[in-house]
Amino acid sequence: MGTGTFVNENYTPAQARPARSFDMPLLVTAVALAVFGLVMMFSASWDFSLKLYDSPMYMFDRQVLWLLTGAVAALAFAFFDYHHWRRLIVPAMLATVVLLVGVLLINEIRFGAKRSFFYGSVQPSELAKLITIIYLAVWLYAKRDQLQDIQLGLIPLGIILGVVGGLIYQQPDLSAAATVFLLGGLLFFLSGGDLKQIGVLLVVAVIAAFLVVQVSPTGRERIASFIAGFKDPTQASYHMRRSFEAIVNGGWWGVGIGQSQSKLTGLPVPPTDSIFAVLIEELGMFGALTLIGLYAMLVWRGLVIARRSPDMLGTLLASGLVIWIGMEALINMTVMVGLLPFAGNTLPFVSAGGSNLVASMAAIGILMNISRQHGEGTMTDDEWRSHSAVADLRGRNGRRSLSRARRTQRANDQTAGR
Repeated sequence: MGTGTFVNENYTPAQARPARSFDMPLLVTAVALAVFGLVMMFSASWDFSLKLYDSPMYMFDRQVLWLLTGAVAALAFAFFDYHHWRRLIVPAMLATVVLLVGVLLINEIRFGAKRSFFYGSVQPSELAKLITIIYLAVWLYAKRDQLQDIQLGLIPLGIILGVVGGLIYQQPDLSAAATVFLLGGLLFFLSGGDLKQIGVLLVVAVIAAFLVVQVSPTGRERIASFIAGFKDPTQASYHMRRSFEAIVNGGWWGVGIGQSQSKLTGLPVPPTDSIFAVLIEELGMFGALTLIGLYAMLVWRGLVIARRSPDMLGTLLASGLVIWIGMEALINMTVMVGLLPFAGNTLPFVSAGGSNLVASMAAIGILMNISRQHGEGTMTDDEWRSHSAVADLRGRNGRRSLSRARRTQRANDQTAGR
């Protein structure tokens, strides 16, 4: 993992280019999600916080503190040129691995898992998701001309994901480990990886997932309860039955903020894993669709930023970060309505949890920095071809707009050669 691998000879320093404004739709959406999250946290946490910490405001106050910390991180990263990650990501990844090992050694057990430091305040697995995305974006960008070689592409990728995902799995945190592997495979796909290698990766992932479920009592239990509940909701796990009850009570318009009964009568962990169920009960399907719309807007703006980024590194970073946030939200919401086995993913910007909130806010800051630099980079023809695959999520090929960019680059080269 040498730092020299990540040097890009085509990079034009941001200081030499005129600065652009932030992507305002993304900023407004992120602020709306943060405010939405605080309102729901206050409603969902006061009874749970009173029972657990003898203070109805304890969890809400901590969430506000973490939100302020995340806002500072977002502001700092918004003005931190994302190209500098090429020089910093290796020590950042090594520090993350040390933290993941430290969690296992310190052995602070909360809710049957070893995932945190400082009495549950810091969870390195959330930081690991963010750092892994950045590391893979930088690594895939540096290796973009060698990804077709399995010894230089797929095998090193598997080692990187295996180390990080394996350490997270040992906590155990099955959902976080699966998220890391999914994001790694997705970024490999978006960077232009060979489709045959991607097929092999999918087969290996399915086999590995099957084996993990077979050897993990928690995994077997979750899959069994999901299948039973999918066939007959009355046979689902207690958690899912209480979630269904909250959803039915909410109807279309909800019972009103603060009026949820399920959070008072046994719905498990309403401020964290179950907060979406509380949201539907209090705000109804209207509130749920509003939240889904905000996440959709966030993902859309992130992909727009990815498409407009000045280089392939920015595209991979923006795509990976925004898809990570969208994936976390989608998994949490589909679990709460019984469409996926219970996974334990947080609802970004809404669920209680400082580590995920700060990491999500940092991701928004990086997206903001990429948005300030759109259209200001210089790419070779080969990089534009790879960028085309990434920008269009390897779907329809946007040859028109990209060909104009290539013609512009050729014209600049010809002018410089005169």
